[in-house]
Amino acid sequence: MATDLVLDSERTGLIGALPASWRPYASLMRLDRPIGTWLLFWPCAWSVALAGVEGEWALFAWFLLGAFAMRSAGCAYNDIVDRDLDRQVERTKLRPLASGRVSLKQAWALTIALCLVGLIVLLQLPLAAQLIALASLALVAAYPFMKRITWWPQAWLGLVFSWGALVGWPSVTGSLAAPAVTLWAGTIFWVVGYDTIYAIQDKEDDALVGVKSSARAVGTRARPAVTLLYLAALGLWGWALWQAKPHVLALIALAPAALHLAWQAAQVDPDDGDEALRLFRSNRFTGLLVFAACLVVGLSVGS
Repeated sequence: MATDLVLDSERTGLIGALPASWRPYASLMRLDRPIGTWLLFWPCAWSVALAGVEGEWALFAWFLLGAFAMRSAGCAYNDIVDRDLDRQVERTKLRPLASGRVSLKQAWALTIALCLVGLIVLLQLPLAAQLIALASLALVAAYPFMKRITWWPQAWLGLVFSWGALVGWPSVTGSLAAPAVTLWAGTIFWVVGYDTIYAIQDKEDDALVGVKSSARAVGTRARPAVTLLYLAALGLWGWALWQAKPHVLALIALAPAALHLAWQAAQVDPDDGDEALRLFRSNRFTGLLVFAACLVVGLSVGS
């Protein structure tokens, strides 16, 4: 059916292989677009790695499951809030809620079920990590409304998608520490940077429906804006690694990620939505490179 074709989705991929009755729910969860899960997972993994893991290797699997469940729940919740706006945007008008293939009640049921999976993951963590994770829920709930209020909804997303950096460390050590807070601060700038790139795709539609974004705010200055955001991220990440281990190793370990982000920033074109999507997705690789740096430093602390 033509209505199965969601323009910002991989209809011919994983979702296309599912039974027709499952496809709207898989689309609500963005099952064919795992980039969001990776971007939510990496800050958690960085923080666990920088804390030294301490034998808690299972945390990586738990956080990956939690990232999948909560990102999927967040996407469904975002579509619930944005269903009327989505009908006005070419790229999103055929999403399941906007097109009527899923009812509001069904979307809420899916969201709640996914949150219950997140709760299972939460219960595997120490109390301090649980409390910090729960503190993010208000930020998550408010996020879909930010693009109606501020020109920088990406900054709010930065607070949300970087929160795992605050949760990973106490999951290993039982308490929060300065390197995790600095890691979190740097990750906020990274998220704002990559989501500004992502928002380049929607500038024209956002202008038509009156939705604000950092891509619209910076306009033709997207490349220098992203460069400054990534420099801030790298500076704070370097400081976090230095706090964990004050050694030149901390800075050397971060060099591959720095080179990758420099390449990204140099490629930003405020008028090329296809390139923007490619650069945005390349942040999976950024996450892996920063994870390697955190793991090298974390496992070497005290040696």
